[in-house]
Amino acid sequence: MHIKSRITICSLYLPPQQAVHQTELNNLISQLPFPFLILGDLNGHSPLWGGTETNSRGQQIEQLLVDHNICLLNNNEKTHFHLPTHTFHSIDLALCTPALLPFLNLTVDDNLHNSDHFPLIITDNRHNSANHYYSPKYFYNAADWQKFSSLADITSAIIDDHTVDEALENIINIIKTAADGSIPLAKGTRRRQYKPWWNDLCQQAYKAQQKAWNIFRRYPTTANLIKFKKSKADSRRIQRQSQRLSWQKYISTITSSTSSKELWQKVKKACGNVPSHSISTLTHNDQTISSPKEIADTIASSLAQISSNRNYPDHFLAHKLKEEKTKLQYAI
Repeated sequence: MHIKSRITICSLYLPPQQAVHQTELNNLISQLPFPFLILGDLNGHSPLWGGTETNSRGQQIEQLLVDHNICLLNNNEKTHFHLPTHTFHSIDLALCTPALLPFLNLTVDDNLHNSDHFPLIITDNRHNSANHYYSPKYFYNAADWQKFSSLADITSAIIDDHTVDEALENIINIIKTAADGSIPLAKGTRRRQYKPWWNDLCQQAYKAQQKAWNIFRRYPTTANLIKFKKSKADSRRIQRQSQRLSWQKYISTITSSTSSKELWQKVKKACGNVPSHSISTLTHNDQTISSPKEIADTIASSLAQISSNRNYPDHFLAHKLKEEKTKLQYAI
């Protein structure tokens, strides 16, 4: 896999009842090109990654980490729900080489998604994930406008004897500081995949399932488990019905005049894949640019050239120079 650099990813499963020799694990490590990431259900228990005790497999994994200088991304979060005993365990691990450790973050999803394992989510903090999140926004309805007015004290001192760019920068900083001190700021949230078949019934059933799961997770009794299983089955049934009806409705709209482009666009939407409109690469002077900062600088440089004075006629430049010398009167 290639993100900022090439990474070898190894998906590994070690059955709990099968004997695995340490030499087999050592041979696996020797075959993996650096840097690498090992993910999977290793069925090892150890307090090092959230277990209450250490089994033989856990001792093997601990030895593997020491012998090959491998880093553990897991924390103490539980990754597996054992249905027969109604208990939670940490047996799904994420291991990596030291070169990757500063850049990888691991979180555990709190939803089983109809499995008995919680998904492990690994993110690379070098990767630009802005397209997957909504940027933070101000809650204007909860703003303290009186405080904002007192903080946004724009005087002639920050404008006089300054260039246009310096004065503008000063005004922006004052307004932003006043907004940060008087208007609550919402955190950025992850963009959800669009699902054309998702409706209010699906949402209500999913909320009921989550509520039953949270109750069972706090109080893992047989009665609560039965309630959770029932609500999960209801939610799954409602979602499948909605998917079926949505698909039938879509199929009925396809005719001989439907273009292949339109067809595939709808199929991707049905799968929840919404295309990103961000610029991932840019070709400039026969060179491919992929860094977000370099892309922004290249676009800004191009716009600056378009807006430069050499593109304006002489009579407009004379008028522009005259107007820029005019003193502005600010209402303080």
